[in-house]
Amino acid sequence: MPVADAEVEVLIVGGGPVGLTARALLARWGVSTVLVEKHAELSPFPRSRLLNVRSMEIFRQLGLAATIAARAFAPGFGRIRFRDTLLDRDFATDAMVGINAPIPESPVIGALTSQDRLEPTLLAAADTPLRFGVELIDLTEETQSVVATLVDHQTGEETRVRARYVLAADGANSTVRQRLGIDTTGPGALGSFTTVVFDADLNRWSAHQPAGVYATAHGSFLPLYPEGGWAWLGPTPQDAAHADWPDLVSGALGSADVRVDVLRVQHWVINAFVAERFRHGRVLLAGDAAHAIPPSGGLGMNVGLADVHNLCWKLAGVLHGWAGPALLETYDTERQPVAHRNLRQAVANTQRAFQVQNRRREQLQAGETASAQIEAPWSDRYYAQIGLVLGVAYHSAAVLTDDGAPPEPSDTGTDYVPTTQPGHRMPHLWLKDNHSTLDALGEWFTLLTPDPAHWEQQATAAAWPLHIESLPNEHADLWGLGAQGALLVRPDGHIGARWPDRPPSESTLHHALAPITGSTGHAPTAGSR
Repeated sequence: MPVADAEVEVLIVGGGPVGLTARALLARWGVSTVLVEKHAELSPFPRSRLLNVRSMEIFRQLGLAATIAARAFAPGFGRIRFRDTLLDRDFATDAMVGINAPIPESPVIGALTSQDRLEPTLLAAADTPLRFGVELIDLTEETQSVVATLVDHQTGEETRVRARYVLAADGANSTVRQRLGIDTTGPGALGSFTTVVFDADLNRWSAHQPAGVYATAHGSFLPLYPEGGWAWLGPTPQDAAHADWPDLVSGALGSADVRVDVLRVQHWVINAFVAERFRHGRVLLAGDAAHAIPPSGGLGMNVGLADVHNLCWKLAGVLHGWAGPALLETYDTERQPVAHRNLRQAVANTQRAFQVQNRRREQLQAGETASAQIEAPWSDRYYAQIGLVLGVAYHSAAVLTDDGAPPEPSDTGTDYVPTTQPGHRMPHLWLKDNHSTLDALGEWFTLLTPDPAHWEQQATAAAWPLHIESLPNEHADLWGLGAQGALLVRPDGHIGARWPDRPPSESTLHHALAPITGSTGHAPTAGSR
């Protein structure tokens, strides 16, 4: 019979990028956590490979962006190339906007890096308990806690952990989601695929035309690390157990003369769904447990990272006492629409990739020269997803809109217009040398104003973690703020409230922060910051 052996504020289930990032974020907030991962080690496979600019902004806030970028590919690899085989010329190509070059809308650039390179950096970002080879097999919700039953796969020992909350980031086949009986909506499983990790000398066909993805009629080729290594990704053959993987990869390359040394083979399923809800009492779903997004466009992991960036400050506020439990209701309200938009975009990306391959087949059947280029059917839409990445806008009780109208999110995926309307991500502008408006954010609410002294007394009296940052007049003018106007930015970088001019009363901040955090505004409990 298992016995209770630990109590913790948050039990994190799943040690992939989303779970590890949640662990690092909660550690910054001073929240006690235990992370359990059913596998015995970090993933040895490259898996997810693209970090968009919003994810790198989150990692900049955690102090990890420079380390991640140093181990990633050069920006020139931020491109997709379409070829008949890897050894042929491009017949179409497109840039990954925000990955291939800096953009003025962000202080960082996205990164192309394999998941097995990213995870060790995330693991080192916090010094809190983590148990590999331990799987959650059951959980019971109580009034003030959740009791999780865990099994250690090496010893077979069962233990229990009592947690105030459980954050489930345990993948598309989430045990937690299934235990809770949470259904999903969407197409579901789209097909079975295989990733073959291999070594080969392919510099002749790739060194002078770098790309993160070489899409061919026989699967996609992906360079794995700046110093070498490749992966082939394609549909799983019918008799996978007896497949000759070196021969299969050589055939896809277009030459039997290239030596292929196969290192690892992994079979997996492309899923496409969104959970019907992201919260069940004291259990919250994040990442693939909440939404499985097809890989085309590199959206899935990034959506999961933004999930926990949205969630962790809310958990910290509730646990530290300066936020009410109702604040957690806004997690589902804010993140579900984002998951659905990204799922639609990923499905559209997949369809566009099929379109270009179909056009190529039509071109060759029509007898056109093999060197002829194909105009990309997506125009500037494929991988140009800055609107989807930076244009996320929330409408919930944790946002006080100027006129009560919901903010307008970018649904096209491409267009992004910076705005300081509540609900939107705080726009990036440089405040001083290498210090962005986004660098003013942290484990606190941030008040950006041209006149900090005018707001100082209100800030001092506030019962929430709050910093004031001086906003240069030219930025205030750009955003339509008067001399005593202000922006109240949440810890996740989204604007919670906006005052174009002087505060309407001496309790303006209190009257904004109380509803945003779902609290009364009384003094926080010991341990809050």
